[in-house]
Formats: sequence, C-alpha cells, structure tokens
Amino acid sequence: MNNDKEQLPLADLQHQYTLLEKEYEYERELYQQQTRQAGILKRVRQGVCWYPVRVNGNRYNSLNQLTVEIEKAEPDDIDSVFEYGRPVCFFMVSAAGVLRYFNFSATISYVQEDKMVVVLPGSAALNELRVGVDLGVQLYFDDYSYKVMFAALREVMEARGNRAAYLRDVLLGKTVTGKHEFYPLRFPWLNRSQEEAVNRVLAAKDVAIVHGPPGTGKTTTLVEAVYETLHRENQVMVCAQSNTAVDWIAEKLVDRGISVLRIGNPTRVNDKMLSFTYERRFEAHPDYPELWNVRKAIRDLQSHIRKGSRSGRDALRERIAKLRVRATELEIKIEEQMFTEARVVACTLVGTANRVLERKHFSTLFIDEAAQALEAACWVAVLHADRVVLAGDHCQLPPTIKCVEAARGGLDRTLIQKVARRKPETVSMLTMQYRMHEDIMGFSSAWFYHHALQAAPEVKYRGILEYDTAVVWMDTSVNGYVEKVTAEGVGRLNKEEAVLLTGQLKAYMEKIGKERILEENIDFGLISPYRAQVQYIRGLIKKDRFFRPFRRLLTVHTVDGFQGQERDVIFISLVRANENGQIGFLNDLRRMNVAITRARMKLIILGDASTLTQHPFYKALYDYIGDRGAIVECEEAGPWNEEEE
Repeated sequence: MNNDKEQLPLADLQHQYTLLEKEYEYERELYQQQTRQAGILKRVRQGVCWYPVRVNGNRYNSLNQLTVEIEKAEPDDIDSVFEYGRPVCFFMVSAAGVLRYFNFSATISYVQEDKMVVVLPGSAALNELRVGVDLGVQLYFDDYSYKVMFAALREVMEARGNRAAYLRDVLLGKTVTGKHEFYPLRFPWLNRSQEEAVNRVLAAKDVAIVHGPPGTGKTTTLVEAVYETLHRENQVMVCAQSNTAVDWIAEKLVDRGISVLRIGNPTRVNDKMLSFTYERRFEAHPDYPELWNVRKAIRDLQSHIRKGSRSGRDALRERIAKLRVRATELEIKIEEQMFTEARVVACTLVGTANRVLERKHFSTLFIDEAAQALEAACWVAVLHADRVVLAGDHCQLPPTIKCVEAARGGLDRTLIQKVARRKPETVSMLTMQYRMHEDIMGFSSAWFYHHALQAAPEVKYRGILEYDTAVVWMDTSVNGYVEKVTAEGVGRLNKEEAVLLTGQLKAYMEKIGKERILEENIDFGLISPYRAQVQYIRGLIKKDRFFRPFRRLLTVHTVDGFQGQERDVIFISLVRANENGQIGFLNDLRRMNVAITRARMKLIILGDASTLTQHPFYKALYDYIGDRGAIVECEEAGPWNEEEE
C-alpha cells in the first residue's frame, strides 16, 4: 500500500531527472558547437562573449578568494547573459588570428554593464592574464547548477521516513495537506484577496501557493506573509530563480525593517543590498580585521616556505597550521553571529547549495517567481525546509528550456503548476490589480485569468492625455515590411518596423510635451521578443538627438528583460511579417502576456496583422483592440496622428 502511494511521486521525479539529463546534454553539445564553429563576432553579438577586454585591479575577498576586475575595452549596447555565479573562460588571439584558451576557468562574482569581477582559481591564473595580450572572455559551460539539481533529485527520490519524503508525497502525490486552525487575521492595508492569501499561508502546515497575476501586488502580499510568519518563527528562507528576483524581494523585506542576510552577490547590485550580502556583512564584523591579518600572514609564510632549510620549513609549517586553526575559529564565530542575527536568509534556489548553508534548516521556505524555476531547482531549496510557500504566475514567463525534446516531455512544467493542479485547495489567487488601465488589463484577464481580474479605482481610467486611447494596434501589413534573419543567424529583425516605432514614439512624446515628460518623469518601455530587434531599436534611439534628454526615461529590452517591470507607456514591436503566417517565438503566449501587461496607461502594438492574426491568440487580441481601442493602418513610417483617426 505504501509502495503504491509513493510510486507516482517517484516516477514523476525520475521522469524529471531523465528530461534534465537531455537538457544537460543538449546545452553541453550546443556550447561545444558554438565554441568550435561560431566566430568571435557572432559570440559577442549573442551576448556570450566579451572581446576585447582589459584586466584591471585584483583583491582577495572576504572568503579569501582571489578576484580580478575585467572591463570591455570597447563598450557597446549588446545585452550579455553574464551573471553572478556563472563560469567563464579566457582566451587570447594571436597576431595570426588564432585563438588560444587559457587552461583554467573562473566564476563571476559581480557584473554590471561593461565591467565584471571574477573569482580566479589562484595567483597563477592572474599571472597568465597579466602577460596575455588581445584578451577575451566567454561563458564556460555551467555544469555546476546541473550537478546540484541532479543531486537534489536523487536525494528527494531516495528520502525515506523524513520531512523531505513527506513533502515529496504532499507536493507530487496524494498525501493530504495539513492546516493549522486559527482565527483569521485582519490586514486593513491589504485588499480582500491579499488578506486571504496571507491567512492561508499562515494556516498551511505543508504548502501554500500565492498566484499573482500582473500588477496584483504579489510582492506586497509575500512580504506581509514573511513578516507575519516571523512573528511565529525565528528565521525563514526566501528564494527565487534569479538573482534579480531575490534582490527585489529582499529589498522590500529590508524596507519593512527585517534583518536580511543575502547569500551570493546580487547581479543588480545597489548600495542597499550590497551591505546585506554575506560577503559585506562578513567584512563588517569586528573580528574580520584580525582574520584578514591571519590570512595574509598565512599567504606570506607560504610564499617563503620553499626558500628556507628543512628545519626552517618545518617551523613555518607548524606556524601556518596554528594560524589556520585561529582563522577557522574566527570564521566560525563570525558566521554563527551573522546567521543568528538574520531573520531572513535570501538566495537563489541553486544558491541554497552554497557551503555556508550546509546543515542549515528552516521552518518555512518562500519561493518567489516559482513559475520561472525548474522543478529540480526548487527541490534544491525544499530540502532545507519543513514547509513551502510558492509564489508566482504560471501564465507569465516559464523556465528557459533549450532542448525541444525536453520541453515537450514536460521539463517546462514547474512545481507550482503541478501542486496547483493536484492541490487546488492550496492556491490563493490575487484579483485586484493596481498597474493598468482597465482596457490594457481586459484582454489578459479574459484570456489567461477567466475574467477574474479587477482594476483598482485609482488606475481603472488613468491616462496621460485627455480622450486618449489606452490600447492601439498599428497594423503594418499594408506597408510590405518583411522580417529578416540577421546576418549572424542569431534572431529576427524588421528594420522598417523599428523605424516606424521610433517615429511613433517621437510623435507621442511631442504630443505629451517635453517639459511635462521631464517634470512628471513619464517613462517609456520599448519591447520586442527578439534580441536583434531590441539592439537595432537601441541604435536608432542612440543616434537620434531628439531622445537624448529622455535617456533615463527610455528602456529598450526583450520580454524577459521586462519581467516584473512596468512603464507608463509601452511600445511592442512583434517583428514577424511573412506570407506563411509563421510566428515562431511568438507562439509562447506566456511571454506575450508579460509584454502586454507592462503598461500603466498606454499600450501600442506594432505588427503585421495579416501574418499574426492567423494565430487565434493574436486574432482575439486584434479584435479586442478593435473593440476597446484603435486599429491604425500604417501606410508610411511617418508619425500617426491619433486625432485624425
């Protein structure tokens, strides 16, 4: 009977393991192909390589790791995929154009714009970089995350008679979830659906889900749930798939007065979060100066150990051993004090495998943006907890899966999806949204959320201009624009549509007025699902002097880059224009849900209706805008005057 009960979860996990192996093998082979076949220029444009680079200063960090700063020698506007924790390798190019890779890899500690800090394996690696000329750096195949996820899946499958085994059977099996009985609390500053969600989190013994559609205050709700949980528990763990998402929730917790210990350096480091990282807290401890001196003494003695006599070397080794004991004592003391003082430990899901979290266990684990996380990554963190709170929206961005076979097999089905389907009683959906005009919200609410969303009164009819239309589709089908594959084969591009977009952006900004935009900080987001289109639009913006005063108010990015963000005005370039109705990447409707829900007051979509409306989703969106907004046929790439329409 018990074996039958466990069969479903175990089979499910084994299936996930197999699919993850396929993704691992596919990604490894893809990396090898890119390294062997792709030229430097192509890899740079793909965002996986910086070339050429300069080597700047170096230092030992608080973990006694040797770090060095790397800087682009020629800054550009290309989005890279470099981020904290990912491995990189270095290469140099000879005068004959031959690439030689250095025989070591490094780990990114920090990256922002054109600079990054990497952790080197030792001083020998630094010496190699210093004498190298015409240097470049590229992403190295990251097998660490896979090793961590594989290990977690094995541990969960092998678990017997412990909390991990119980949570496995609750989350993936038929075991009934438990609840605490208590009188619901009132939170007058929350709306009814948020209040219900917090109470259900507090009542859950095993698992709770906070389903937060766009603009419904998921982060606000989650922060309140963490705050109230800390009235009952001494310490909790808060995780997310990405460093950016961890930073976001961690900042909100800090603003609430909660002591946060951030494990791992944030990708988007700001002064606030930097001071809460493990490394900076470690360095700020009163005992750290002594530890630093001890470590320096060890390094100095090690550099002299080969130069002395045998008896002298023995004496040095004995002294080094004593210093290491003292260093260990200080490290343990500092670390224990840091964890004792922290009410929230925050890190990425894979980051919970960090050595500083070994043997650390938490009563409650909160996973934000759980719909973007692979199930295997969630299990890495779940192994540290007694109960789990999952927050996210499976109707928005899914996990990134590169292997089509693995995606079709179900690797993109997340833990939050599985639990929501099998345990609907654990789900609390937030229904009041505070971001969008009602007409911007309406289509997403109907298509993805069964008409459940309501616009808060303060945003329901909010606009920038009087008698403005909140949603507009600019149909380029009469223009004869045709999409193109980029020369490097890295994406799709529609230059004419990009020119039209920047022209319409300029016209709308002129209509609002320069002074008003700057005075009220009206911001604009330009989105395209295709990176090549994003880069081309950025180039057009950069070249046009008109936009210079508004640079800080203009953001151009992919859909993924806009996750969790919002702007007053959003322009979307859909790019695809062909006779066959092929839309490729646009078939991912969850990504489009993200794109069309970023705007507060104005949404303008540019796209070839004859191509796109062959798909039922875009046909429905086109018809909706026709009913609630405006369809504009663009015959020229010049400015459109809404008043004439």
